Amino acid sequence: MIEFFFDCSSPWTYLAFHNIEPLAKEFGAEIVWRPILVGGIFNTVNPSVYASRETPVPLKTQYMLKDLGDWARSAGLKIKMPPTVFPVNSVKAMRGCIWLGNRDMVPFARAVFEVYWGEDKDISQDGVLTEICLRVGIDPRDFFDGIGQQAVKDQLRANTEEVVKRGGFGSPTIFIDKTDMYFGNDRLPLVREALARKKKAA
Repeated sequence: MIEFFFDCSSPWTYLAFHNIEPLAKEFGAEIVWRPILVGGIFNTVNPSVYASRETPVPLKTQYMLKDLGDWARSAGLKIKMPPTVFPVNSVKAMRGCIWLGNRDMVPFARAVFEVYWGEDKDISQDGVLTEICLRVGIDPRDFFDGIGQQAVKDQLRANTEEVVKRGGFGSPTIFIDKTDMYFGNDRLPLVREALARKKKAA
């Protein structure tokens, strides 16, 4: 089993979200999608992210943009840093993923990634979320009623707290069989090796 803790506000998570599905299919592994709020993680255990945003290293930032472009090209995705809203408040989108459930959240989350990282639209806005719902066949009225449920809010908070307790410090955080943790899209080759070892040992 692969657990994929994710927040749609991260471009590296978009890459991993896209890349892990064929990987899981190749090895016959089930993906359990675990929406989180990465800001809650940063506030709790990884405040260095905020410090790096306040005092960026220009050469590192320049390379990061190149690196992101290289990975996006490799994955066949369109990703660009949003010029208008970054970072973005993704709480409503991530509550939407919780409300939709493990299977139905995938097309919705994919559309959220595409709209924010490809089309530079603010996914914190109800109008943009309505557009995303219509794009993937979700009734917007049901969506906004659903994300307002206390159980949905509580589950998103619980997922975020859980990944921190299990050693996570950002998005995406990936676990194989509960204990084997990997962080980031660039660790997927190691995830592949882990799945291959398990398949060979089975």
